[in-house]
Amino acid sequence: MYTIIATLKVKEGKMDEAIQILKEDIPKMMKNEPGCLVYIPHTVKGEGNSTTIVIYEKYADRDAFKLHSANLMTSMGRLFALLDPQMDIKTCTEIL
Repeated sequence: MYTIIATLKVKEGKMDEAIQILKEDIPKMMKNEPGCLVYIPHTVKGEGNSTTIVIYEKYADRDAFKLHSANLMTSMGRLFALLDPQMDIKTCTEIL
């Protein structure tokens, strides 16, 4: 398994639009990327986090993640226009 934790910053005033785009585009992406096993966006509670989205992603293997990366501008391009440029992407290894 290949796991990614992506932390994104949404531009001020664009969170509702970003959430709507995620709700519309993730099911399409999951259908077109069978190696993408889990792709769950989360908002973050607490002061200073009103523009933060964290996405938990799980792929069958590295090749499935490469395919996702290659398709990202097509599958999530609408979202990128609403994001600040800095992203924190962590590649994780399961303990169990």
